[in-house]
Amino acid sequence: MPELPEVETTRLGILPHLQHQHIEQVIIRERRLRWPINADFAQRAEGCVIQDVQRRGKYLLLPCHQPQQAGHILLHLGMSGSLRIVDADTPVAAHEHLDLMLSNARSLRYKDPRRFGCVLWVEGDPLQHALLSRLGPEPLSEAFDGAYLQQKAVNKQVAVKNFIMDGHIVVGVGNIYASESLFLAKIHPKRAAGRIAKARYEQLVVAIKAVLQAAIAQGGTTLRDFSNGEGQPGYFQQSLKVYGRTGEPCLQCETPIKQITLGQRSSYYCPQCQH
Repeated sequence: MPELPEVETTRLGILPHLQHQHIEQVIIRERRLRWPINADFAQRAEGCVIQDVQRRGKYLLLPCHQPQQAGHILLHLGMSGSLRIVDADTPVAAHEHLDLMLSNARSLRYKDPRRFGCVLWVEGDPLQHALLSRLGPEPLSEAFDGAYLQQKAVNKQVAVKNFIMDGHIVVGVGNIYASESLFLAKIHPKRAAGRIAKARYEQLVVAIKAVLQAAIAQGGTTLRDFSNGEGQPGYFQQSLKVYGRTGEPCLQCETPIKQITLGQRSSYYCPQCQH
């Protein structure tokens, strides 16, 4: 599943092609996504000018404006979705469900083999939409710090890895990045969230920010179907310290990396470095 760095990489890739462009035509080939595309989506979007490309968690927001109305296009890539900028006359491939035809002769094309994402027209404040209103703070924002995490963790027995992957606590810390951040902060993934001191949470926040920033800088992690807005893969996988390295030596102490399952997800850690 595309995680925050992949979505941010996509945002940065498509922004120069979308900003200040008119949506001249909307072509919908399949409405049946996780949440069906609005029946009046094309009517609302056609003729609008895309003002920006924003991100909230793993959702993308395209604020749109025209004299008679304003709204936002809300997008989520689901398990296997992707957005690409293509020439308007590029032949359509399988699972390419929607095109936004732009005034620059390009098209924003949405592909989703599993159809688990969404493309919605939203009026009013998009941050109050049901999909966004209960999300936790952005991990790269000043609101996300050690004091915040410790306060949220009071009396919680849940494993810290599952805790930081909870989108109501903080958005966008997916499975790969949680494992990598906990390794960097030297915290065992099974440790109870409520039994971690504020100082260690401060270290974990620093680690999460560093791991996510590095992943964004390197274009995300190439796993399964992810590619950026121009169809190119990410390269952060080359920098992974523990994820997917079961049995390989720890890069710090040479102890074999272990794999366990937490919350039905594979988790990787160094039994010597992390406690």
